[in-house]
Amino acid sequence: MRNIFILLLISTAAFAGDPQFPVSAIPAQLLKNADVVQRREELTIRLIDLKDMRVTHRCVITILNENGDKYSGFGAWYDKFREVKDIRGTLYDASGKQLRKLKSSDVKDESAVNDNNLMDDSRMKSHNFYHKVYPYTVEYEVEYRYRRTAGMDTWVPQGQSNYAVEHSRLSVTVPESYDLRYRSYRYQGEPVKTTEKGDKTFVWEVKDISALPEEPLAVPWRNRSVMVYLSPSEFAFDNYTGKMNTWDDYGKFQLALNAGRDVLPEKTKAAVHALTDGLKDPKEKVKALYQYMQQHTRYISIQLGIGGWQPFDATYVATKGYGDCKALSNYMYSLLKEAGVRSHYTLVKAGRGETDLIEDFTVDQFNHIILCVPMAKDTTWLECTSQDAPTGYLGDFTSNRTVLVIDETGGKLVRTPTYTMDQNLQIRHLTATINATGDLRGKAETRYTGMQQDWYHGFIHNVSPEKQMEILKGKLNLASYDINKFHYEEYADALPVPAVEEVLDITVPSYASVSGKRLFIVPNVLNKSNAKLSAEGERQSDIQLKTADKDTDTVELIIPEGYKPEAVFPELVHESKFGKYTAKVKVEGTKVTYIRSYEKKAGVFPAKDFALLEEFYNKVYKADRSRIILVKAE
Repeated sequence: MRNIFILLLISTAAFAGDPQFPVSAIPAQLLKNADVVQRREELTIRLIDLKDMRVTHRCVITILNENGDKYSGFGAWYDKFREVKDIRGTLYDASGKQLRKLKSSDVKDESAVNDNNLMDDSRMKSHNFYHKVYPYTVEYEVEYRYRRTAGMDTWVPQGQSNYAVEHSRLSVTVPESYDLRYRSYRYQGEPVKTTEKGDKTFVWEVKDISALPEEPLAVPWRNRSVMVYLSPSEFAFDNYTGKMNTWDDYGKFQLALNAGRDVLPEKTKAAVHALTDGLKDPKEKVKALYQYMQQHTRYISIQLGIGGWQPFDATYVATKGYGDCKALSNYMYSLLKEAGVRSHYTLVKAGRGETDLIEDFTVDQFNHIILCVPMAKDTTWLECTSQDAPTGYLGDFTSNRTVLVIDETGGKLVRTPTYTMDQNLQIRHLTATINATGDLRGKAETRYTGMQQDWYHGFIHNVSPEKQMEILKGKLNLASYDINKFHYEEYADALPVPAVEEVLDITVPSYASVSGKRLFIVPNVLNKSNAKLSAEGERQSDIQLKTADKDTDTVELIIPEGYKPEAVFPELVHESKFGKYTAKVKVEGTKVTYIRSYEKKAGVFPAKDFALLEEFYNKVYKADRSRIILVKAE
């Protein structure tokens, strides 16, 4: 949420020998709910021209306890377009006395390559004082020079929950003729604007922001605390220039980056025609070529120079057999183009639950590329980095969000599919026997569809059978159990969404409690909700429930002869604006039948409704643990 270098300074006076930033000077109201207090911050940005931007980030943070240690160091990445020019740092004790100053030899300088990157020219400079006597204060200052201006830092004075702010300031200076674009959230008023010697400066400033409590199911941070997004009107990146006044402008820049990168080798062209010339339905052509791409490529990230924005050309991918999301999406675009199928390179903010995008202000918010294939009656979406994803299914990584489609003329915002409650299903049927000592042995058959099958899809394709067994032995919500056998079957072409079927053969020792002549059974064996809420203080954030889904359970238990019901709970029905829950049980001879349905809705709800959500979730939690009592007949 903040820049990757989290801590960064204040005034140069802070490096003097006199005590600085004593903890005793922190206003009392800023200590409440706080793990850290940001004493001073200055983010100073100066745009000299489209290929020269200077940034200084200074921050002083007091660490109050061990939960705040994650803010006690910094990491600053750099590459050929972003230079780290200077780093300074100081450590203070609780009284504000200087303990240590940063030496250049203390700064680590390491490659920023991760496990997914084959090649990456970015590096990381980092440091931490590793002080553990609380409270203490750290101060850092980092100066950068950017040789690209396609993006500007976002000002986030309050880093996240349990983070108080004493003072923070953003200053942006640009040539007087330059149109600085910005969008403020939860900032009172407008920035202070001044003009001097051909430049204009914009200043935002906040003081004394109390820490926000960490709250579950919260809305995006900009709806909770002050943020200012900056975006260039004109910019340069390597040998390319562009505009970002509109989404169409941004799309035109991406078109320029992609131009001429769709040429395939003759061998690949021949393969395309061999696969598709006999197919009349465009959807069949898409499926054939998508599977061809999956079989002949793999995902590896290559971030060299402008490669973080520009795809490697289609010939490179065809020859090497690998690429990142940009290269693979461009390659798939090229395959489809050769087959006469129109498609569009698409920018997306990917991530589970990352469905939020600012639509009315053009600013780069994207981290991934997918492909959009418009058809006569609908649209097919392709995740090109997966070697096993079903054709046309996105899953929770890129579904239900606004994306930027790059068509032949520029960029346009559209939405990816939203998978509904009726598509995100878990349907389970458990048949089991409970013996006289309470041990349970049974078979659970479950069908997962839509987003409820996403985890299992990855589990099947990315985990070895031995590791699968290990994971399954710790996954079920049971105190002790054994998995005797398991099996998975995928239905990638199931409509309207893919499905996975699971069969588990399980043994649960002492599942039912035996006490004298009584048998105590919780009939909900495998699907007890763990969602239990407890509000501390008044709820501040609105509530965001991101996924709608539905679980249906049917449990049939065979019990020992001679028992009859003594206490059976009535049908349970709990309904609210957040969903609906029902559960019922009946005992007929030696057979106990339990039927459960749980519907969960998605949406944004006002903070005042949190007490209702807490009540609903906690009722479900309790209902799932309802038991019946059987007594042995005399």
